[in-house]
Amino acid sequence: MEIVNAVGRRKAAVARVFLTEGNGEITINKRALEVYFPSSILQYIVKQPLSLLDVAEKYNIKVNLDGGGYKGQAEALRLAIARALVKINPEDKPALRAAGFMTRDPRSVERKKPGRPKARKRFQFSKR
Repeated sequence: MEIVNAVGRRKAAVARVFLTEGNGEITINKRALEVYFPSSILQYIVKQPLSLLDVAEKYNIKVNLDGGGYKGQAEALRLAIARALVKINPEDKPALRAAGFMTRDPRSVERKKPGRPKARKRFQFSKR
């Protein structure tokens, strides 16, 4: 099997994934998954598409992660892994879509408006 690549994004995070046949190793920025994401919740988020299709021990995953915070990075990685799995086997797409792993989350930070301290916050109003 050749290398399959895919990109996932969430907020400011970008995950570039390279899938090869292997024994289930996930390497993020040349570090192990457990080192990069010490939180078990974030590890669970990353592994969700693999565990849904029962292919966690079948592929080695090499990841370049950039931008955003750790939650956004984990969700970007989940999307990238799901997209790569669909490239390998298109019949898996309905199951991944039903679980919500194929949808790019469009929510991002709203821009700051002029004359305000933040996007929607206003300065304190003073009547007198």
